[in-house]
Amino acid sequence: QVLLVESGGGLVQAGGSLRLSCVASGSRFSFDKMGWYRQRPGNQRELVAFIRSGGSSNYADSVKGRFTVSRDNAKNTVYLQMNSLTTEDTAVYYCNGERIVNVEGATVQYWGQGTQVTVSS
Repeated sequence: QVLLVESGGGLVQAGGSLRLSCVASGSRFSFDKMGWYRQRPGNQRELVAFIRSGGSSNYADSVKGRFTVSRDNAKNTVYLQMNSLTTEDTAVYYCNGERIVNVEGATVQYWGQGTQVTVSS
């Protein structure tokens, strides 16, 4: 059974920083993409950032220049460094791992249980 376990969430003041970590266990494969989504109160889950196994990454416009996603393939771990946090970043952050399972590009998604990030003003 593949498990993704997040850590690093918490309460921080606006302008502060947090670093989230997500460790994948139980997998015999490497994820093609690993990343982070978040769900703010009253909103749908949205992409924050992801990074491919080769190292290229994508970010939501709202976090560009403030957040950095990175991964350690050997440890099947993905990180999210969050700087200059604002109250708009308050959300439950979910780790995501995506694996391509066939030549047509079909994927399987794996999710962590989520970690709360609260930014106070």
